[in-house]
Amino acid sequence: MTGQAAGAAWPSAAPPEAREELAWELSGIAELPRMRTDVRRFAVARNPEAGQHAADLHDRLVLALDEMASNALRHGGGGGVRAALRSTGDDWVIEVSDTAASRPPAPAIGRDPSEGGLGLYLIAELGTAHGWYAEGGCKHVWALIPRR
Repeated sequence: MTGQAAGAAWPSAAPPEAREELAWELSGIAELPRMRTDVRRFAVARNPEAGQHAADLHDRLVLALDEMASNALRHGGGGGVRAALRSTGDDWVIEVSDTAASRPPAPAIGRDPSEGGLGLYLIAELGTAHGWYAEGGCKHVWALIPRR
């Protein structure tokens, strides 16, 4: 993996320009399995002849999106969660927004790993870039996942 550490806080930065491919309005954790299925179907349809390497990339994409969306649903101000999958020429851009605009993503520091809270570190390792910004009363958290 070619990721970068999450550090004490995610950097405040906008994601690169990308074309939206899929999007979901989420109101609860129970909607995540449908989102994961949508992503897998989309990824396979885009590259039906893909081998194991592509399957591993799809797994990383699904894992990062699922982690970001579940974080937003659990910690994002209680509703108004939107998850999107966008594409650039070489990367997938995952962006999830919630209504907790004043609370930046905060990786767990000094916490026993058995207590959870390590998802942001995982996302940072899966991707090549990540960040967040506030706009329109929402917090937008994003990660760049290589397509190859």
